[in-house]
Amino acid sequence: MAKPLQTFSGDLLADRRADFAEMLFASGDIEAAAELMRGAMDLAPEWSLGWYRLGEFHEAAGATEGAVDAWRMARELDPADRTGAALKLQLAGAEPQQANPSSGFAETLFDQYAKTFDESLVGKLGYRVPDLLADAIRSHAPPQFDLAVDLGCGTGLMGEKIQPVAKRLDGYDISAEMLKKARARNVYDRLVKADLLEMDYGSDAADLVVAADVFIYLGALERVTRLAAAMLRKAGLYAFSVERHEGTEDFKLRPSRRYAHAEHYVRRVLADAGFHVLSVAIEVIRHDRGAPLDGLIVVARR
Repeated sequence: MAKPLQTFSGDLLADRRADFAEMLFASGDIEAAAELMRGAMDLAPEWSLGWYRLGEFHEAAGATEGAVDAWRMARELDPADRTGAALKLQLAGAEPQQANPSSGFAETLFDQYAKTFDESLVGKLGYRVPDLLADAIRSHAPPQFDLAVDLGCGTGLMGEKIQPVAKRLDGYDISAEMLKKARARNVYDRLVKADLLEMDYGSDAADLVVAADVFIYLGALERVTRLAAAMLRKAGLYAFSVERHEGTEDFKLRPSRRYAHAEHYVRRVLADAGFHVLSVAIEVIRHDRGAPLDGLIVVARR
């Protein structure tokens, strides 16, 4: 088992320098912050999160080469890449875009985000995906599902919308902290910790599989779409959201370290996995840095 990702280096002087560097960065003195953080890393060279943060300081200062070196060190020290340094390297053009990020990054991100997830997403960003997906499902669905599966269930925001029309509702998520929040909602019959890129489904055939704002943390969707097909009984529904990519690429990693997917790619992946597309709607799914963010709300039938 990997050691927990260290928020602090464990070296008192290094941590003091890092704290002061953060203060300088917050005040806008970015170059001084980077210089001081570099000094902290001389004292704590094994601190992967510190290297990652140094990379962000260099990035903000326009020192791309220094940022790339720091992110490479962060990844070398933590092969599970829980900081997501590989994504930063791809965005900097230092490495080619990969099909998917490390599972360690997603698990760590959501374990840390769980406590404030609902307030941040719904209260501050105007998150609309659960409502949009529930409405789309209703327009194609029977009055009730025997078994619904919530992939990447998070804290259970989507589950609350599905539970009233599901005799049984199962949820799967990579984050143990998110699952704790979902369990407290008391809408799921079964919750399972699972990596969607590695899991094999061995439970009952579902009538509905839904994934709300999950695929923005995946690039390639082929494997998870085959997983959904394996979960569903014939004529079962598959409903999900993605951020919308309008370019020619199948999908694109954005500076937010989330992925956006093209409609042509989504349709092709669904067809290859044996799905018939029922609807694809372009909707504002939330706000990002104050601007509306378009997504695709997709419903398909197996």
